[in-house]
Amino acid sequence: MSDTLAVGVAQFAPTADTVANLDSIAQLTATAASRGAEVIVFPEYSSYFVDPFDDSLAEFAQNLDGPFVEALTRIAGEHGVVIVAGLLERATDEQRVRNTAVAVDATGLIAHYRKLHLYDAFGQRESDWVQPGDPTEPQIFPVGGLRFGLMTCYDLRFPEVGRLLVDAGADVFVVPAEWVRGPLKEHHWRTLLHARAIENTVFVAAADHPPPLGVGNSLIVDAQGVELAAVGTSTDVAVAHLDVGAIERVRRVNPSLALRRFRVEPR
Repeated sequence: MSDTLAVGVAQFAPTADTVANLDSIAQLTATAASRGAEVIVFPEYSSYFVDPFDDSLAEFAQNLDGPFVEALTRIAGEHGVVIVAGLLERATDEQRVRNTAVAVDATGLIAHYRKLHLYDAFGQRESDWVQPGDPTEPQIFPVGGLRFGLMTCYDLRFPEVGRLLVDAGADVFVVPAEWVRGPLKEHHWRTLLHARAIENTVFVAAADHPPPLGVGNSLIVDAQGVELAAVGTSTDVAVAHLDVGAIERVRRVNPSLALRRFRVEPR
């Protein structure tokens, strides 16, 4: 087993053209893989995105076994990587969709997570269009000696999501996002990503949309809150080589998880 695992965050602006989105994903995957990445994280809504939201969301939503996940599987297989990306998934409510993060490798879907906390804040109403996920077992998948846990965008503002993931064994939080720009929003994004890493002593890998809609700043943070790699405001990939043994070493020095006096329970 290697002492490091390379993880990439791929920043791009998904559109209402799913084929074009997949072309971007294929190109960025090739770039990330050429730089050694074995796990590559793409933004929220990677399969389809319009601003503002409209009725086309339900029209272009897909199932977990649909053509978008099939295409991701082919791309992952071509490069021998794991891809995490946001899928507009069909919901049980025909008027809405699911905001789902999928993780695939060459064999197909290995994990999926339906966003729990919808972005009903800062003048937005994601819940008008999206059906929230139900609290379930945390979605964790292993790669190369590290365990990856899925959350999505606005979930960052709820520390208990990270607690549930770390209690389930996650070493890396994976965060597809469309972190909308606005006053102090870039500051919130960067602060929360570092906080989730520090308080849980985990790595965090987060991919956002670039401006003008997102804040960009896709980045990878280590278990002490040190930024390892980042993208600014362009369409690009950043890759960091994660030290597989770092989590254990950090927790020996800073055993904050073991010293907790409270647990998290869903409601």
